[in-house]
Amino acid sequence: MSEQLLTILKLCLLVLLYLFFLRVLRAVWAELRAPKKVEQRPQKAKREARKVQRKAATPAQLAVIEPPAQKGRTYSLSDEVTVGRAAGCQVTLDDTYASQIHARLFLREGQTFVEDLGSTNGTYLNRKKVQGPMVMQRGDRLQIGNTVMELV
Repeated sequence: MSEQLLTILKLCLLVLLYLFFLRVLRAVWAELRAPKKVEQRPQKAKREARKVQRKAATPAQLAVIEPPAQKGRTYSLSDEVTVGRAAGCQVTLDDTYASQIHARLFLREGQTFVEDLGSTNGTYLNRKKVQGPMVMQRGDRLQIGNTVMELV
């Protein structure tokens, strides 16, 4: 091989190595970054939201569908629930593809919303990537890592 070709191959290898390190740093940064704060509403809007929430017939639950080893496990939803691997999450997942604090589900004006909290592998609602708060309906499927849950 010519010396020029070897030099080009060395440079390509170096570029790939730098790209790999940048990806690792980005993943670590996403895990360490604190979740975003939610803007607080005025008192009147909060009272109206509570009235609408009281009108809901039954509180929603998340039921695990996949993986088969956890199928049937259910989690009750309150005003705000965090989902992830961390012990402080209300819904703790035993899934290596889930971030420590992966996503949050919250109730606003009688509707259930899901929001990704900067997870490494993303959150999917009915196989569509969650980018910002999205409304969940009963029967919708939420995928976090390899875990699939249904809102019931």
